[in-house]
Amino acid sequence: MRFMMLMIPRGYETAAPGAMPPPEAVAAMMKYNEALKVAGVLITLDGLHPPSTGARVSFDGGKPVVTDGPFAESKEVLGGYWMIDVKSRDEAIAWAKRCPASSNEIIEIRQVQEMSEFPADVQEAAAGFAELQRGSAAR
Repeated sequence: MRFMMLMIPRGYETAAPGAMPPPEAVAAMMKYNEALKVAGVLITLDGLHPPSTGARVSFDGGKPVVTDGPFAESKEVLGGYWMIDVKSRDEAIAWAKRCPASSNEIIEIRQVQEMSEFPADVQEAAAGFAELQRGSAAR
């Protein structure tokens, strides 16, 4: 079962461009990331730049509208993610609990939808999805 663990650092929604975590926090996180890798559950991981450098595309009225960050209405934003492959939701939660997160961070755990979970008509509509997934890994 694949799960995405989403890091939500409180206060990151107002972080300035170029904001970086302290080296001690990065070192602790690297030990955790290495443990995920050694256990054979890590698929991928990445940290994200602050929302102040991002953009959102909304589709009010069916037309794309671009809004540059920061996003004043945001209360929670993503700081990074891990994609893991484990046997159960409980195992995903156990891994999240081991994270050396600070008191201002939350990890949201979401199971990835597998194509086999969808009814036949949805699987048919998504024909070619597996090839797209493989193609994205090649970058």
